[in-house]
Amino acid sequence: MSEPSDTPRVTTRISDGIAEVTLSRPDKLNAFDTAMFEAVSAAGDELMQTEGLRAVILHGEGRGFCAGLDTAQLMAFAGRIDALREEINTPLPGRADNAFQHPCTIWADLPVPVIAALHGVTFGAGMQLALGADIRIAHPETRLSIMETRWGLIPDMGLSKLLPGLMRADQALELILSARIVEAAEAQSLGLVTRLAEDPLAAARETAKAIAGRNPEAARGAKALVRAAWPGGDAHLALEARLQAEIIGSKNQIEAVMAEMQKRPPKFG
Repeated sequence: MSEPSDTPRVTTRISDGIAEVTLSRPDKLNAFDTAMFEAVSAAGDELMQTEGLRAVILHGEGRGFCAGLDTAQLMAFAGRIDALREEINTPLPGRADNAFQHPCTIWADLPVPVIAALHGVTFGAGMQLALGADIRIAHPETRLSIMETRWGLIPDMGLSKLLPGLMRADQALELILSARIVEAAEAQSLGLVTRLAEDPLAAARETAKAIAGRNPEAARGAKALVRAAWPGGDAHLALEARLQAEIIGSKNQIEAVMAEMQKRPPKFG
């Protein structure tokens, strides 16, 4: 049974200058469907216009942060490949990112620090969303993966902007190509996770409170400095989109999806 169209995918609560943005699709491990893409983007866009904001916390309701792309959404994409390719290759008005990258890149573009509290699974789209945050605090049992190649795709939700400042290119390529699941301790050693905490949401709230107590111009300036000085930016988002548009819907990509869903080795041409 499909979820009601008015079921909220994201809730935002603001108190004392700190916004808590909660992914609220726990029965699906907060997986991305069309409504989730739109809701996460809308939450970020709204906070971009919010005055007096000091910090933002991203977290997921239920058993995990985000399991990635909903497989039902993947099947829906298969029915409109030509239109999908056009959407992928079309940046949003006045921006470098497209509608699929925006839910992740908007958090990097917010002028205030963003903290992601991670638990359970952080896979695929969820991993790229977490990378959009400036700080990632994870439970020690969190499992993370850049998982898109399992579906015959490349990561295309802003990873080219969000990952380069965090880890080495060879390590990034190995994670992308293998799509392997990384435990939190290894993720921290690789740079995917900032630090571990038994209660990541409580730790994120403590960090956000500390940030909110600083000079707001200094906090915003520090984020702007780090985002500008470290590698990673808008320059390669169009390349990311073009490569994905060429891959998606191809015979080998469809075979990758079918093999993954049927739990069998793929037979590529």
